[in-house]
Amino acid sequence: MHTQPPRFWQPDITVATVVVHDGRLLCVEEQVNGALVINQPAGHLEPDESLIAAALRETREETGWNVRITHVVGFYQWQAGETGKHYLRVAFAAERLDEIADAVLDDGIVRALWLSPQELQAQASRHRSPLVWKVVADYLGGSRHPLTLVQQLP
Repeated sequence: MHTQPPRFWQPDITVATVVVHDGRLLCVEEQVNGALVINQPAGHLEPDESLIAAALRETREETGWNVRITHVVGFYQWQAGETGKHYLRVAFAAERLDEIADAVLDDGIVRALWLSPQELQAQASRHRSPLVWKVVADYLGGSRHPLTLVQQLP
C-alpha cells in the first residue's frame, strides 16, 4: 500500500484586543482587498514574541494607543471561506492608558475610531471577519479570564 507523507498544516496565530472606554470600543478601519473594513486592533504573532506582547504591539501600531492587558477574553478558531486559511485568535481585554502623540499607524489602517457596541453591530457587513463581533459579544457577556491562562516558558 502506498501512503502519502503527512501534509504540513499550521493555522495563522493572531491576537486581538478589546479596549472599552466610556462604553465605546476601540476599533480600526482598514483597507483590505479594496474594501474598507472594521476590526479590533489585531494582527499576527511574530517570531519570539509572547501573545501579550503581540497584543500590546498590534494595538499600539494600529491605533496609536498604549494599553494595559487585563484579561483573556477567549481563544477562537476560524476558517476563512474565501481563502480557506485557518486562524487561531487569542483575544484579550485591555484598558487604555494614553494616546501616542503623532503616531503613524500601520500600512492599510485608515484610522482608529471609538464605536458603541450598537454602532459596531450595525456595521456587521463591514466587519473584517465574524471574529470581530463574536469577541466583542463574548466580552460584553462577561467573558474575562485571568492572564495566567497564557504562559510563555523560557
